[in-house]
Amino acid sequence: MEGRLLLKNCAVFRADGRVRTGMALLIEEGRIRRVAPDDEIPVLPGDWEVACRGRLVAPGLVDCHTHLVGGQLLPPSGNFLLSSPHTRLERRRHVASLLTPGEVEALSRFAIARALRDGITLAVEHLEAPADVAGALEAQASAAAQLGLRLVSGHLTHNLQGEASAAQWLEANADFARRRREHPLVRGAVGFLSSHTCDDALLLRIRDVAEASGAPLLFHLAEGQEDLALTYARHGKRVVPRLEELGLLGARSIAAHARTIDTSESERLVATQTFVAISPRSYFTSERTGESLETVLLRQHLVGLGTSGHGTLWDEALAAFMTLLRISRAGRLPDPDSALAQCLVSGPAELCTRLFNLPSGNLEEGFLADLVVYDYVPAADPETGYSPNLVGQLARSSVAWTIVNGRVTVREGQLLGTDFVELSREATSALSSVWTRARLSS
Repeated sequence: MEGRLLLKNCAVFRADGRVRTGMALLIEEGRIRRVAPDDEIPVLPGDWEVACRGRLVAPGLVDCHTHLVGGQLLPPSGNFLLSSPHTRLERRRHVASLLTPGEVEALSRFAIARALRDGITLAVEHLEAPADVAGALEAQASAAAQLGLRLVSGHLTHNLQGEASAAQWLEANADFARRRREHPLVRGAVGFLSSHTCDDALLLRIRDVAEASGAPLLFHLAEGQEDLALTYARHGKRVVPRLEELGLLGARSIAAHARTIDTSESERLVATQTFVAISPRSYFTSERTGESLETVLLRQHLVGLGTSGHGTLWDEALAAFMTLLRISRAGRLPDPDSALAQCLVSGPAELCTRLFNLPSGNLEEGFLADLVVYDYVPAADPETGYSPNLVGQLARSSVAWTIVNGRVTVREGQLLGTDFVELSREATSALSSVWTRARLSS
């Protein structure tokens, strides 16, 4: 947008639970230019003034690992979740193989619109659309740019369909990442599915492609007992040591799930500065995998919540908080509130900064203007500014405004310039088409 965006009379969020009331934020060229008491920043001719009326302004949410398209293709019903991991994988692969770029775009537009209305400003997408990887990635990028979501997307490559297919998918993914390297809103990642679905040669090629393109790596890490058992049977190593030896862990890596790791492996993730994206609800709905969630939460600094394409980040935050309370009651974690803020705010802010090379996650001058105005006027101690259970209060508050890169995408709860119901109708039509073809080709 041209001109200045000015948020007036707002309460400013801080991750430590404190708020500053009676503030104003000035936004220009995608960045926060000034944060000051309300009367110090007057409204000038040409400004777009947002009357916050005391409502809370907070950094936008980051979905650190999602499947915008895949999460709609096969919703996680009881029958699906009770199937074996192999059956679930094959069913997902079959349905995803039928996707066209047009269907990817329709499903992405609806998922992106829903994310923006939930206050998500950045999504890290793991896309699977093997029939046309290049077309699908471009369709998704177009949807994100049009609706205004910050997006990092990579394809879910594997060896399960043979070396030729894997090479073709990887090249299409790499080309997308190279062309989007400097895009202000949409970037490419180089992705693969998981350890047990890729041989050494493919993983080494993925590593080299990511290094050459400067793109981040996106993959499922030790996602379950099958991944762990098959990796060990084929390579004589557990998942984390194998990927580390192949050079796939590090500051460019976004590793999702980490459901079957031990303490030493968690320490290796910390040492290599690998970012870990967790979806705590899946620990309760998947096969038992020991105490890996606790292992991650107790040791990781670079950790953030992801939806895995299902539910909301606040659902994930609740599941994380339940786990953190259990750990704290056992005497192994002194401050569950701070740990939750790390997963929901601080860790994701570091991820966004890594991906876009700009400071993010704080309401300070020079930081990215990825913001949410909540329909919530916080109560705070007048002396300390502390607002009890601030994160918990936000979980129950609706999103009024979403601002991404200084652009308003949601205004008073409504998508700006887009009909949400029409997007839903288009997504439903796409799903009907895919599901019909899936039955016919089964």
